[in-house]
Amino acid sequence: MSRFGPSRSRFCALAGLVLLCQTGHAAPLSIAQLMASLAKQPQGTATFTEKKTISILDQPVESSGELLFIAPAHLEKRTLKPRPETMVLDGDTLTLERGRRKRVLQIRDYPEVGGMIESIRATLAGDRKALERVYHLALSGDLEDWTLILTPLDARVGAIIARIRIAGAGDAVRSIEILQPDGDRSLMTIEKLTPR
Repeated sequence: MSRFGPSRSRFCALAGLVLLCQTGHAAPLSIAQLMASLAKQPQGTATFTEKKTISILDQPVESSGELLFIAPAHLEKRTLKPRPETMVLDGDTLTLERGRRKRVLQIRDYPEVGGMIESIRATLAGDRKALERVYHLALSGDLEDWTLILTPLDARVGAIIARIRIAGAGDAVRSIEILQPDGDRSLMTIEKLTPR
């Protein structure tokens, strides 16, 4: 996409959701524009690397695996390393599997866990209403480089999540950072997100 040089007349051109002006800088992105862009991807797969920094451990815990999302309500996180485990959220049912152990939960019974998972699922779906039921939203950047900060509204969610920072470009989420009130944090870097 070309940029307008200083010798050009003052005008703006709307190209998709990005407003480019004479300065060549993209206009700030609105939450409505971001959610509309994200909602255009009804499904996708990704590889991820996650690093958890926990105060009682000397070194971060690293894991990697695959993500699968099918809008509006199906999210799978398959951890392959260091040991296989699977988390599947389908509607309001969360299924956790590690080895021979399997646990099935209803996320409405665990609002703090549901809030953490819903932040990812609702963002991928571009579901602003679902996000705003649980979080205050603050967005910065433009469509090519945006950051969405989620701050819990519910005290029960806030007891385990201080803030979630989701960064991306266009309709792709690139990273998800979760900061806990005690200073522990996790950073998931999403390597690739493609429609299936």
